[in-house]
Amino acid sequence: MSWVEHTSGQHWRVRYRRKDGTVVSECGFTNLDAARDRADEIDSHRRDSHTAIHCHLTVDEWLCRWWTTLNLDETTLDNYHYLINKHITPRFGTTPLTNLRSSDITHWSVDLHNAGYEHSTVEGILSLFRRILGDAVEDHLIPTNPIHPHSHRGKRAFRIPHEMLWATPEEVLRAAIQAERLHNRTSALLIITAAWTGCRWGELAALQRHNTHPDDHTIVIDPDIGALKETSHRQWLGPPKTPASARTITLPTFLAVLLKHHLATHDHPIVFPNNNGGFLWRPRTFNPAFDGNLHQPHPTIRLSPIRPGLTFHELRHSHKTWLIAAGIPEIAQAHRLGHHLDKHLTEVYSHVADTIETQIQTTLKQAWLDARHTIAQHPEPPPVTTRTGHIRRHLNPAGTIKCTPTTTTSSNPETGTDTPRYREVS
Repeated sequence: MSWVEHTSGQHWRVRYRRKDGTVVSECGFTNLDAARDRADEIDSHRRDSHTAIHCHLTVDEWLCRWWTTLNLDETTLDNYHYLINKHITPRFGTTPLTNLRSSDITHWSVDLHNAGYEHSTVEGILSLFRRILGDAVEDHLIPTNPIHPHSHRGKRAFRIPHEMLWATPEEVLRAAIQAERLHNRTSALLIITAAWTGCRWGELAALQRHNTHPDDHTIVIDPDIGALKETSHRQWLGPPKTPASARTITLPTFLAVLLKHHLATHDHPIVFPNNNGGFLWRPRTFNPAFDGNLHQPHPTIRLSPIRPGLTFHELRHSHKTWLIAAGIPEIAQAHRLGHHLDKHLTEVYSHVADTIETQIQTTLKQAWLDARHTIAQHPEPPPVTTRTGHIRRHLNPAGTIKCTPTTTTSSNPETGTDTPRYREVS
């Protein structure tokens, strides 16, 4: 039975005991009658739930019905299909819903961790299964959900988030050079553009010619078609990740020049097309460009390790790291990366945007020039050193990235290039 407790002033809470003996509280009632009504509702629901205790539906059988209740976008459904078919049904598909036990699911989560899956991946699988079983509770097929959220269960090592990798401008440029050698210049420019703009993969893969303005030094992430959506079967254009992600990004001059020359090499509407003029799939040349292939006995092209393990999304993280190192205010970082800003912060940023934007462009230009100069002086990449995500460990006392003074002899001091190329300088 549920009961009502007075907490303080005009506040009450409803409490009841689960089947496993734990006590659950629902707080925030400012009216005693409302608290009593909720207690009666809980008791009525639990009585109805107990009438379904003899239900023998299996997890697979429930999923056949559950799928028809979803109204989600295609990418989410595709992800659900993958997680369910890969993890949930192989383990519990033939199990009756009423036979599911919390201990069985806890053992399963431990097995997933021991199999090498990241904690966030395991949490995502459990969260999906919790939703599936929660809907079974709502349909009175089982009295309670056997998956309870435990924020501090399991080994502490499982819950320690792995810090994201980041690359220096020099490392990004070296990887871009290797991507060009391995595949083509489009792959190289894609890496450079991601690192010097902070764009997501989907935003760059979807970028249209009419939203790219090299002469104005800007690209536009369209609010309606600014991101490439993809499943294992098809690709299409849709809105970017959040409303704040629809934005105009200012390009450093060298990147505007590179993009202008790149657009002159093809007439496709997509800025970064595949060989047939269509959308790119997730780049296959990206990982080798940063990982190298020294472990391969006889590769066609020998590649040196630059920053092994770096993902494409971590180019975005690298961009933010460079801005932090240059002392760019957090509000300007968020504006450039498409993170949400509340109205007050947006108004503050609008008053200082020009000054901060100049500082950002100066920082990005200098990063490019320093990277080119270092590679010109030292064509062979140095040995890979261990680095964590804590940028401050890699700053000099002044709080900026420590760079070698630039003595570039380019005929174009604005871009640091004679022509828009970025091969090794011999």
